[in-house]
Amino acid sequence: MSTETTEPLEGKPLIRPSSTDHPLYDSVVEACRTVYDPEIPVNIYDLGLVYTVEISDENDVSVIMTLTAPGCPVAGEMPGWVAEAIEPLPGVRKVDVDLTWDPPWGMDMMSDEARLELGFM
Repeated sequence: MSTETTEPLEGKPLIRPSSTDHPLYDSVVEACRTVYDPEIPVNIYDLGLVYTVEISDENDVSVIMTLTAPGCPVAGEMPGWVAEAIEPLPGVRKVDVDLTWDPPWGMDMMSDEARLELGFM
């Protein structure tokens, strides 16, 4: 696991698009939904902490994610939790989870379900 900073390039999005058309994508998202931030009762996917899920033709999964704050007490552990949730999926060959702090996470990245769960709607 490494730390990656996404440099904004002119005309390019800050967050790389996910491989939403890959057959494993939905399973990977559901696996991400089994991982929870220990301080917030919402899964990391609905919190908006998973920025990109890339899946290669060889079924190698690369996840770029962030945390709610750089000082998060589980910063060193959460990428491992995500990898452990994805690795057992049938067809997945390899999993790499990278943390990024750019763009920084904000409450506007949460799904409507997460906002509702936390009482923001």
